[in-house]
Amino acid sequence: MVEFKIVIADPKTGKSHKKELKDKEATFLIGKKIGDKVELPGMQGYEFLITGGSDYAGFPMRADIQGTVRKRIYAKRGVGFRIKKKGEKLRKTVCGNTIHARITQINMKIVKYGSKPLEPKDNTTGEKTQESPDEAKKVKGGKEEKVKKEETKAEVKSEKGGRSGEEKKEEKKEEEKKQEKSEESSKNSSEEKGKSK
Repeated sequence: MVEFKIVIADPKTGKSHKKELKDKEATFLIGKKIGDKVELPGMQGYEFLITGGSDYAGFPMRADIQGTVRKRIYAKRGVGFRIKKKGEKLRKTVCGNTIHARITQINMKIVKYGSKPLEPKDNTTGEKTQESPDEAKKVKGGKEEKVKKEETKAEVKSEKGGRSGEEKKEEKKEEEKKQEKSEESSKNSSEEKGKSK
């Protein structure tokens, strides 16, 4: 059983779209290399460029390693290596540039656009699209969502029989009024006692 998770990057929007290919749909990708252009089933008019991927163990594919092998290379830059110091070199395990059955994820980029957009409403495959990190922050950090969260907390408390924030404030005001009245009455009584003396 061959199964590939495909992540498609859209350069226009900055979003990525996920798609899964299994068995017959996936077998045509075996033997393709990084840099090859392909067309995916169910996406008419679109053309994609294979930009990379990773195997079942999470090792990344590199364009400069030929074949389906996994090699331990002496890397100084590129995929699978993050430079921490200038001139640093490390031994890194990477995959070859050719797709085979043990590859799990394939990264692609849209080169040619079709007539239908790849949004979830018009997406015939039913796959979900992934939000860009900036958009997710805008939605999560917005005022509307915070207000909704506060409202739901108040509702939950009232359902449980607890008191909401507004009820507590009202009770505090009533207590303060009672204290003021008691203080005034105690002052009046002390003044009356002083006059009688």
